[in-house]
Amino acid sequence: MERLAGVIRDYDWGDLDALATILGHEPPGHPEAEYWLGAHPGAPSRLGSGGTLDAAIAAAPAELLGAPVVERFGQLPYLVKILAAGKALSIQTHPSLDQAKVGWAREEAAGLPVSAPDRNYRDDNHKPELICALTRFEARCGFRDPARTDEVLARLGPELDDVRRELSATGPAATTAWLLRLPADRGRALAAAAAAGAGAASAAAAESGHDESALVDELASVVEVERAFPGDVGVVVALLLNFVVLDPGQALFLEAGTLHAYLAGVGVEVMANSDNVIRGGLTPKHIDVEELLAIVDDRVGPAPVQVPGGPVHTYDSPIPEFAVTRIDATDLEAGSAGSAVEPIDLASGGPEVVLVTAGSVVLTSAAGHRLELIRGDAGFVAPGDGPVTLTVEATGPTQAWRVTVGRSG
Repeated sequence: MERLAGVIRDYDWGDLDALATILGHEPPGHPEAEYWLGAHPGAPSRLGSGGTLDAAIAAAPAELLGAPVVERFGQLPYLVKILAAGKALSIQTHPSLDQAKVGWAREEAAGLPVSAPDRNYRDDNHKPELICALTRFEARCGFRDPARTDEVLARLGPELDDVRRELSATGPAATTAWLLRLPADRGRALAAAAAAGAGAASAAAAESGHDESALVDELASVVEVERAFPGDVGVVVALLLNFVVLDPGQALFLEAGTLHAYLAGVGVEVMANSDNVIRGGLTPKHIDVEELLAIVDDRVGPAPVQVPGGPVHTYDSPIPEFAVTRIDATDLEAGSAGSAVEPIDLASGGPEVVLVTAGSVVLTSAAGHRLELIRGDAGFVAPGDGPVTLTVEATGPTQAWRVTVGRSG
């Protein structure tokens, strides 16, 4: 049971001060996008005793992971992040396990370095993920009911009529392909028209006197995204996806192939241990339209927002790589430490990461070793440390996140 120090990734879509506030350092004056906690070779965490987590696991896999996890996965199967979006992330999707293996082998055979900017597959793993909001969090996720999308497009003016006709004739997945394959000048014109129409429609909806706050929020996001990525046809593609606003504690689980874009906000994100991202727009990074279209899931339906219940809540993540539990003592009064949440037994039999985003908790191992974690701290728990008890010891709002291998892992 050791303290774990993550790695900050400075992508240009990051927030200027959100990670600094959580982690307790001075804002650096440039965007900080993600804080990685795990053993991914691209940014492995450091252990309090020294060295990196990936190297420690390689030296003693059974001790740090447990024999069942070693046998099934051969590695720590998940990656934990704090994600802080100051502006929209790319329109993207992630491959299934089979697709990742095929894509990885293809790019390896082509001799592309893993760090090459035009590489899609950084590893041979899939990347299902769960995003849990720490703040108000805006996202686009999964293809929306075309009838609802048409209602929104109709508000944006006749310049979007071609998109409406294509959507009516072919559906959202085929319309996505049509949009992404348009000549650049046509795509730029549609993106600009969408933003202009959204601005005018947002103002009209706000003044209408009707309860259209959700529509106003969606239209305002179109304007913001186009301002960040002027002329990018991904602005229009995003309109085909469900617009989702998560309140703190709410979450989305994204299966392989789900087209999505996170727009703004801060959240805890947990995924299978992979960095495979196939992008289609809203980014200066490598875009591979044909690969994205080959793996995208064309199903239509509402985004499956998960709502937590009670101070200890485990989210639905129907995969073996990870399970995520939020411990949230928001009603804890000064002087009543420990009363809102009973001590929690962390006896999963597998490796665990505990991250604290507010207040403080104490982990106590079976041998009596104590590890206090305050806001921004994380700890790594090996199977041999158990049973480990987590106790809330703050005298104010406390929030911690427990990540372990899934039940079928």
